[in-house]
Amino acid sequence: MALNIVVFSSGSGSNFQAIIDHIRDKSLDAKILAFICDNPQARAIERARANQIPAYLFDAKKYPTREDYDLDIKKTIDSLKPDLIILAGYLKIIKSRELLSAYRHRILNIHPSLLPAFKGSTNAQEEAFNHGCKVAGLTIHFVTEDVDGGQIIYQEAVDISNCNSAEQVREKILKCEHRAFSTVIQMFNDCNFRIDGRRVIFEKK
Repeated sequence: MALNIVVFSSGSGSNFQAIIDHIRDKSLDAKILAFICDNPQARAIERARANQIPAYLFDAKKYPTREDYDLDIKKTIDSLKPDLIILAGYLKIIKSRELLSAYRHRILNIHPSLLPAFKGSTNAQEEAFNHGCKVAGLTIHFVTEDVDGGQIIYQEAVDISNCNSAEQVREKILKCEHRAFSTVIQMFNDCNFRIDGRRVIFEKK
């Protein structure tokens, strides 16, 4: 049975598009119920419309408080009843305890580093390059109140020893992200999982 997912993004939405493409080629058995965005200029909104995916824009500037903003998002998600919430380049930190509690172990984020390296960074690829790292990578993890601190679901190392710029690092990691995120989402279809402390353990159904 296809997983029902809601995808969040703030920018170009290339990871969002990769998920759409993997659903289309049937390598990912999922249905995108809706797309949620916090940036009215995001190209990802166009991607949603081009693929007939309902798009919801939540502009924080139009809400009197952050609590009102978070509550409105939660109401929308509750009405959709997703199996998973996918943060694919969503730059706004989720602070709502109600949302995090209601969807515990059902919100996934992708971060362009091998966490805990460059935890909380919005420019981890450049930091890795400037630090002289030979290996960078990506991490897919559960979202908790601790930013980039939820249990790690999946990690992939990326050799950046021959990269000559932070942009090359970014492109190399992003290419891996496009494949990895859909692979991990499909794991939730194919497997059961359990949490053992910090470890996420998947077992075939």
